[in-house]
Amino acid sequence: MEQYWNGTILDSIDKTLEWAKNMTWKGLSPIVPFVEDIYEKGISLTKKELKEYAVRFQRSEKLPCRGCRY
Repeated sequence: MEQYWNGTILDSIDKTLEWAKNMTWKGLSPIVPFVEDIYEKGISLTKKELKEYAVRFQRSEKLPCRGCRY
């Protein structure tokens, strides 16, 4: 999506959602919900916690795995 808006200043929620709504990738439009929750910064999982979630990940065989260490 970064390439689509190519440096456009996304300085409002409306502008951001409008840009996201109008973009496509390989003919498909993304589903872009507006989430009103406030997320804390600096929260991360330990390697052990991440491994517990990683077993549920469904890896794409078509996309390269850059730096995957699960």
